[in-house]
Amino acid sequence: GYMSPKERFMSALYGGRVDRPAVGSATSVISVEVMDEVGVHFPEAHLDPYKMAELAMAAHYVLGHDNVAPLFSAIHDASGLDVAVDWGDRTMMPEVKEHPWAEVSDIKMPPDYLDREGVRVPLEAIRILRRELGNRVAIVGKVYGPWSLAYHMFGVQDFLIWTLLEPEKVRAILRELMEIVVTYANAQVEAGADALCYGDHATGDLVSRQMYVDFLRDLHKEIRKRINAPLILHICGNTLDRMPDIAETTMACFHFDSNVDPAAAKAAVNGKISLMGNIDNSVTLLTGTPADVRAEVFRALDAGIDIIGPACAVPLTAPIANLLEIRRSVDAYIAGG
Repeated sequence: GYMSPKERFMSALYGGRVDRPAVGSATSVISVEVMDEVGVHFPEAHLDPYKMAELAMAAHYVLGHDNVAPLFSAIHDASGLDVAVDWGDRTMMPEVKEHPWAEVSDIKMPPDYLDREGVRVPLEAIRILRRELGNRVAIVGKVYGPWSLAYHMFGVQDFLIWTLLEPEKVRAILRELMEIVVTYANAQVEAGADALCYGDHATGDLVSRQMYVDFLRDLHKEIRKRINAPLILHICGNTLDRMPDIAETTMACFHFDSNVDPAAAKAAVNGKISLMGNIDNSVTLLTGTPADVRAEVFRALDAGIDIIGPACAVPLTAPIANLLEIRRSVDAYIAGG
């Protein structure tokens, strides 16, 4: 092709001209077999910038993706906020162990937030990747939005109850947390990220379309204006009902889940936002065959999905043969199947 992987990925992010369909993901594409291939494993890769960068590069050098994404877990942002964290092991992703906050007044961003280990390491890894990859491969950072941070810090149950009983409290929490999100996002951009995954756990099964519109849509528009890089919104679950609303956020791209038909997704966003995904993780990549992967890749390409990749973070036990098949299938499709 005549484009570098970064050019291809960035153009596809905005629905522009490409020399071939882009391949990539905003979330982790690392499995244990990928770790074995590189010789770098979780949990070390979460807290060592050199190991994080080295493992992230596997997305490009091993799996053939057009981008790398060094923030593998969902808790880097929260880990800087005085909360106990379990960094997991090679087969378990990190998680937050407690939900220390109860009131809006508890929300505090420590003055040294960007220097806290879990927050600082990815910033260093992004700098290393920028040096190593130059401008040839796209680097995608990651922040979790106020909704996700609220789940971590206040607990899912309490927070969802407040959406019904104390909506003003929820709005105040989201506003306060937004400042942390914007700070971390722009720090990643400054470190060298070309684009950012913006994850918000407003999943189709727990959060209705009306809740998305009431609490998040306008906030997403505002956050989008305050972050100096294209955003890839990532929400798991069946989000088809809110895709027209998501398309209005002016974010660059929506990374959508496998339980949404790609052609239906394409119709729902009506050209207003690019689409990334949506190869199924929990069944196809985890227990399927390369032929199953190929069928899904072809379906996504037929639908005109802009960036082809896993629908969400790859399960750690997914076989590498299935992960390699994504890029191979795209190449086969171009060659005429």
